[in-house]
Amino acid sequence: MSILKLHLSMIGTLAFIIGVSTLFFAIILSLANALSLYSLIFFVIIFNLIQWLIAPYLIDAMYNVKEIKEVDNPKIYSMVRRICQRTNFPMPKIMIAHIPIPNAFAYGSPIAGRRVAVTTELLKTLEDEEVEAVLGHEIGHLKHRDVQVMMFVSVLPAIIYYIGYSLMLSAMYGRRERESGGAALVGIAAMALYWILSLFVLGLSRLREYYADQHAVRNVDDGARKLSEALAKITMYSGRYKLTHGNTGGFSSFKTLFISDPDKADQDEVLLAKSRFVRSDSELVKEILSRKVTLADRIMELFSTHPNIIKRIKALQRV
Repeated sequence: MSILKLHLSMIGTLAFIIGVSTLFFAIILSLANALSLYSLIFFVIIFNLIQWLIAPYLIDAMYNVKEIKEVDNPKIYSMVRRICQRTNFPMPKIMIAHIPIPNAFAYGSPIAGRRVAVTTELLKTLEDEEVEAVLGHEIGHLKHRDVQVMMFVSVLPAIIYYIGYSLMLSAMYGRRERESGGAALVGIAAMALYWILSLFVLGLSRLREYYADQHAVRNVDDGARKLSEALAKITMYSGRYKLTHGNTGGFSSFKTLFISDPDKADQDEVLLAKSRFVRSDSELVKEILSRKVTLADRIMELFSTHPNIIKRIKALQRV
């Protein structure tokens, strides 16, 4: 997928989400008590804003994340500094998450600053050049302001959900049958719209993963090969962990942040079952590229925050 196509797809998706949400709010405002509706919208926005501001501290607590200094790991600092210099981006804080699955994520807020985290298992699983490609991807998320963009588009469906939920409660306990019936219909419509917009938010999340992948390709030497191998190994090791332990141990609470979705890892591992017999990283990538994306894969991808692993690595190979 080219940069131009990615830009157009993301702009189109954002325009749809914002446009449909605005139309829905205009209709509701004409039918309901504007003051109470404004109060509900204000509450949801404030709640999400506070959540965004304090989320980095919650993530640090949940994933046992600690900041590291350059003396602790000069190699990672060197990688991040090199990528930031190439892309003209300020150095973020570098964090280590002490969780037993290989992954990485970018996060932050105005009060917490920009942060890039890698897990201890990622450093054990990947080679240095693959870690660098992963860091290129995560810095791409920070440069593209993906945390802010995804928070903004997620607020709109959340507002619609709470409007629908409130209207349905009003219908259940309303005194006037005629008004209750109208509120119930609008509430059901709001819940249906929330579900549709949520699919578009997931689609935008997948597009921004592709976009961050391209950032790694452009700013890391031989980035397409390195990131392809990194993603293949992350998927394989995460899948084996989930198959062995039965779940991801609660590590998927903020899975939108991760470079790879831990909830889908076991499915991808089953898909890549033959990969356990390959002898090298390049053979693992070839094994993935040899697979076909089925209709079931495409349907499952609609409900995922991350692209299908086969489509994702094929997109990297085309760059």
